[in-house]
Amino acid sequence: MAATRCNVLLVYPRFDLASFWSLTTTCEIAGKRRMEPPLGLITVAAMLPKEWSVRLIDRNAEDVTETDLAWADMVMTGGMIPQRADTLRLIELGQAHGKPVVVGGPDVTSSPQVYRIADFRMPGEVEATIDAFIEAWESGARQGLFEAEKFTVDVTRSPTPRFDLLKFEHYLALSVQFSRGCPFTCEFCDIIELYGRVPRAKATDQLLGELEILYQLGYRGHVDFVDDNLIGNKKAVKQFLPHLCAWQQARGFPFTFSTQASINLADDEVLLHLLRDANFGAVFIGIESPNQEALLSTRKKQNARRNLTDCVHRIYRAGMFVTAGFVVGFDSETDGMAEEMVACIEAAALPICMVGLLTALPQTQLSRRLEREGRLNPEIDFGFVSGADGGDQCTEGLNFSTARARRDVLADYRSVLERINRPEAFFARIRTVARLLAPARVEASVPWRVILNDAATVGRLLWFLSVRRPKLLAGFVATIAECAVRNPRALKQVVSLFLLYLHVGPFSEEVIASLVRQIRSIDTGMVLPEAPAMIGRAAV
Repeated sequence: MAATRCNVLLVYPRFDLASFWSLTTTCEIAGKRRMEPPLGLITVAAMLPKEWSVRLIDRNAEDVTETDLAWADMVMTGGMIPQRADTLRLIELGQAHGKPVVVGGPDVTSSPQVYRIADFRMPGEVEATIDAFIEAWESGARQGLFEAEKFTVDVTRSPTPRFDLLKFEHYLALSVQFSRGCPFTCEFCDIIELYGRVPRAKATDQLLGELEILYQLGYRGHVDFVDDNLIGNKKAVKQFLPHLCAWQQARGFPFTFSTQASINLADDEVLLHLLRDANFGAVFIGIESPNQEALLSTRKKQNARRNLTDCVHRIYRAGMFVTAGFVVGFDSETDGMAEEMVACIEAAALPICMVGLLTALPQTQLSRRLEREGRLNPEIDFGFVSGADGGDQCTEGLNFSTARARRDVLADYRSVLERINRPEAFFARIRTVARLLAPARVEASVPWRVILNDAATVGRLLWFLSVRRPKLLAGFVATIAECAVRNPRALKQVVSLFLLYLHVGPFSEEVIASLVRQIRSIDTGMVLPEAPAMIGRAAV
């Protein structure tokens, strides 16, 4: 069937600003509007018929106009749980203008019932259902459910995303995806439910082709590999990385990379050296807890029975700084968990940590277990209440009856946040990182516009510290001076960590203030101890 013309408005929903990941101050100082672009939507755009016209609006960087809606024949949207509130608003907005709305992405996959009002729902990996959807649309259908069978998509056939739709100037980093899925079985994680335990990787030429398009479009700078676990398929990534190294070297290293990986990355010296040679400079690792019983009980076995400090420091010596995730609220925690977690963070010298409350996400092993035990709170839909914008693990969570007294869990959470995000504690950790980092010596061909942009960022950073956070200025200058003398190759990474802290530090203060109110409410009997912790609503 020959495709008819159709105007498709792709709209990426807003993330709640009350989030660790919004990085609002970091983006402001860097002169950007958002951390990363909507990779999923621009991949969907590449699957649509060539006869269809496409516009992309990222609501985190700009807004939908009446002109956009008047132009559109359909609206396509969708995202993650922290975008749910705005996704629902977008459905209502599109329908109010007489436009059918199509919703896809991870949240509709995990919680399809939330999106019943959408005209079309596409849970699962869209590559498996997009052809059926297009055929139905061309045949005149204006509503329907197109559900993908799990884990059947061959990602080597996934198209090159429509990077040309992006406004590069809006983003701190651009993004690509090499693989989907993770081989581990962490009880609280929804990745294995969404994408499976057998990581599926793209072909080398396929991913290099995506990077080549970014290069040809003139982009230079930070590219994030958004894989659930880049090293989930070690064989595939080890075959790919030498080709990425050669591609980077042939073009003067136009990109610096970051990614997410499991802690067993530290066990593989060959893999660490390949990442370093390819110019990876940062990695996010889910550490979750230093407590062995907590790790084993939540099936985070890959983190158990190892020296976490040594693992993190080996990654530093391979040239990558580590940001880490920790979780408070596991059943096996004891009253000393705050001390243990802070000690781990300090010993490993982790400057930036996302410490969050345990949340039973939809369709996970954890939510199913808690439901069997009668502990899941059925009145709280994973931290979201009617009319409220969502947050993330830092501002929402504990949507179940905790094994310990809820007050004690919240008090420990508060204690961890207070102690790790004090300026003096942050400066001590970042100085350690500045000494340990050993990035590769790359002969980078840096365009003048990148140099000027970096200089402007440093200028805005110094102004920000001088005017808005003067108490941090002396520590920043001293740390930068020490790094310039002892390890100048790590300067850019150290500045990046400062930029992250300028969001994370104040954000943690807001979460702490809200925790104080929650604890006071429990102490005074204003709410039941087992009521859900709705943290960060008024304060953030």
